[in-house]
Amino acid sequence: MKFYEFLDKEPKIDGLVIVEGEDAILAQRALDAVLDRLLPEDLRALNCDVIEGPETDAIGRAAGDAVNAMPFLAERRVVLVRNCQRMRVQPRRDLWAVAENVPAGNTLVLEDLFPPAKKTRPEPFGQLAGRKALRIDTTPNADVRERFVRETLARLGAKAQPRVIAALAEGDSDLGAIQNDLEKLALGGGTITVADLERESLSIEDPKAWHYAAAVVEGRADEALAIAFELFAGDPRGAGIPLVSALAGEFALLWELARPGGGALPARHRWRERVLRPIARRVGERRAKYGYEAAVRGFEAVVTGRIDDQRAMIELLTADLASRLAPPR
Repeated sequence: MKFYEFLDKEPKIDGLVIVEGEDAILAQRALDAVLDRLLPEDLRALNCDVIEGPETDAIGRAAGDAVNAMPFLAERRVVLVRNCQRMRVQPRRDLWAVAENVPAGNTLVLEDLFPPAKKTRPEPFGQLAGRKALRIDTTPNADVRERFVRETLARLGAKAQPRVIAALAEGDSDLGAIQNDLEKLALGGGTITVADLERESLSIEDPKAWHYAAAVVEGRADEALAIAFELFAGDPRGAGIPLVSALAGEFALLWELARPGGGALPARHRWRERVLRPIARRVGERRAKYGYEAAVRGFEAVVTGRIDDQRAMIELLTADLASRLAPPR
């Protein structure tokens, strides 16, 4: 079932839900929609367990214990396992054994972002489940992109030329990049034109480096490294430069906001303020400055050739910076 079909038709939700496909933005919206339908917000803390699959030891036991627990003052208990696509083979087998035995009345939700029709190893949970699960496909096509663009414009209170909507719908940028473009362009007011899009859009670049930098600054090391490794797989010798360049740019924004008095971002970057301002308050000027200087040193090392193994450097830099900025647990 396609993502918007799930939203529009509101099918029955039973014991197993699999969110599959390729788009993280739609996946998050699907997960939110599932929770909204299954649990009132005031009962969620007591009846919803969210487990980060790749980071959880003994995932089978953790998910099994959670999904077999009785609900408290609610009709059901919901267990959500995130990022299953990054789990190793044996933990996936252990988790699937739990998925096949969800007790009646409770629901297990697996976020497993593999394209439904693609043959991969290990086999995606959606293919294993077949019709036994409610499967929500987040893979975007032109129709999905167009509806997403129109919804984003409505949320922002912005307007765009029809050619802008068509260009974004027919392109191949992920929805995160499209959302970033529109949030940035909407700050100018008025109707977004094709010229605006061509001048400012991140779609003219590979947005993955910026997604990597955002994940580092937000303390999500595993996600940042997954993006970086994907870039290195496509360009083993050249991926380091856009990664450290984007990282330096993101930390420059964070450092500006962390300065005494709160700082202010340039107009073209103001769309990032909503996310970066709370991080800046938490990490402070000293750590933000450290991150910027570390990224700049990494950039200089890559450009001058002092670093032979760019991937290893990015891995170390990412782990260091994300650990310093990660929110306390």
